[in-house]
Amino acid sequence: MYLDKGKKMSEETKKRGLKPVYIEAFDLDDAWFQCLSKILEEGYVYKIDRGSYAGQRRLEFDFITLHVKNPAHQIIPVMPEGSSIPAPTSMEYINQYLQYLLTSTKTETEDYTYGERLVDPKVKIETEIDGKKMIKEMPLKCNQVEEVIKIYKKDGFGTNQAIMEIGMPSDLKLTDPPCLRLIDTRVRYGKLHFFLYFRSWDLWGGFPSNLGGLELVKQYMAAEIGVGSGEIVACSKGLHLYEYAWDLAKQRTRKLDLDIK
Repeated sequence: MYLDKGKKMSEETKKRGLKPVYIEAFDLDDAWFQCLSKILEEGYVYKIDRGSYAGQRRLEFDFITLHVKNPAHQIIPVMPEGSSIPAPTSMEYINQYLQYLLTSTKTETEDYTYGERLVDPKVKIETEIDGKKMIKEMPLKCNQVEEVIKIYKKDGFGTNQAIMEIGMPSDLKLTDPPCLRLIDTRVRYGKLHFFLYFRSWDLWGGFPSNLGGLELVKQYMAAEIGVGSGEIVACSKGLHLYEYAWDLAKQRTRKLDLDIK
């Protein structure tokens, strides 16, 4: 791994170019394990200047592409028998998370949810009335999940237009903009496949639940379209491991002697 010391960066680090990583996994459990193992060996250590856990350190890939061939086989990570390592998620949680992805329900403290962006996206418009700033939400009236299903059922599978977007330009102004930005889709070889992009992605706490929930969304859409549920290809320039999870990752991958400075 490489340590970023800010302005006092070592000559070795200055000479280093980006090192994209490619991982091919059998199922989601295998994908999570391989990512944990690889990031401990090749991750880049730096202090967070802006974002979640600002001031703390992260271990992060420069860029990763992950190909999961059988995501439905084992959706949640399997902890070793007798292990004291806390499981990062459960099927009960993922089934609850599925509702978060397929409905627009959000609390008053939430700027957005993935589900809102997918099934009932809204644009926030700032206006001023009598000197008071008001924020109004304008619905876009586009359920992206149902529209993609409709495209494939009505027009066939030979298209590159069936993409669902989470991100909006105005997200740059949010304190916590969405991590998941795009869910691209393709029906090929008789199955629906997902292609995902995460701008930032918590490997320990987010990855297992995110991919588990999105796998269930894919299964739902595939059934509606009338095809099989296929593979997942995900990429990110921000797949990371927060410092609190370094020891947990070393325990799970049995790399206890590995030193992260």
